[in-house]
Amino acid sequence: MAEIIQRDGAWAFDGSTVRITPGLHRRVPLFRQTYGEIAVPLEAVSGVVHEPDRRGGRLRLRLREGADPLLQATGGRLPDTADPYSLSVGADRSGVAAYVAEEIRRALLLDQVPKEPAKTYLLAGPPVPVSVRSSDGTVSFDGTRVRIDWADTSDRIKRATGPRIIDLGDLTQVEWLPNSGYGDGFLRFVTGEAAFSKLPPEKDPYTLDLWGSTRRDLLTALVATAVTARLPHPSTRPGAHAERHRPAPEVPSARSGDHDVLLRRLRELGELHREGVLTDEEFARTKAAVLRGF
Repeated sequence: MAEIIQRDGAWAFDGSTVRITPGLHRRVPLFRQTYGEIAVPLEAVSGVVHEPDRRGGRLRLRLREGADPLLQATGGRLPDTADPYSLSVGADRSGVAAYVAEEIRRALLLDQVPKEPAKTYLLAGPPVPVSVRSSDGTVSFDGTRVRIDWADTSDRIKRATGPRIIDLGDLTQVEWLPNSGYGDGFLRFVTGEAAFSKLPPEKDPYTLDLWGSTRRDLLTALVATAVTARLPHPSTRPGAHAERHRPAPEVPSARSGDHDVLLRRLRELGELHREGVLTDEEFARTKAAVLRGF
């Protein structure tokens, strides 16, 4: 067993799995603490790097492309401090860090772990159900459906469309960009219908606009990862063109209460259009989104 324990967290390698546990110190980012322990099978690892410096340095675990839904969903855009595959090492533990890195490298060589991209996710991602409250609203995922409930501070267009409920089968992709504190981020759910008609994040009823607390908004990556883990693996996408041509699901007849809500929301959208808040294109897209929701 090769193990290193730091304030930032702990790595333990038993020859087949790298077990990463986040530290409990208050300086450990909320995202890492919430994501929790990660068991990385050796077959998902492409390499490990020890970067020593005067203060001790850092350990970095490199994963094979396509092996981890977290890396797939975030596209390597997680801040360095929030990256669960990076461990800050103190100067007095630099030798231990080098030993752990060498043990992982030796096992990769002995097991002849391939370097090419994985054809399936080798890590499970976060469990469901998962729910996160962000600056733009609350997004939840139960394993089959995504639900977005808008906050009072959300754009009028979004609040007019009401809650968004998206079936997993209607999703083609999840796009995520963190709120850096210098620029807004977003969490966008791309459906086959909306793939080529994207509104700005602040007006798109399928997108959370991340503009508030960077610490809290970063947690939306949990939902992005949980959904990504249950979508078809990227390696299958080129041959999945038939998915875009499947027949549209039947729309159930609306109840009288739903009909009243629909009419009210359409009237609100019409008012926004007449007032010039919505352009003709935005009005058409948002109206279509409201109708699909019913």
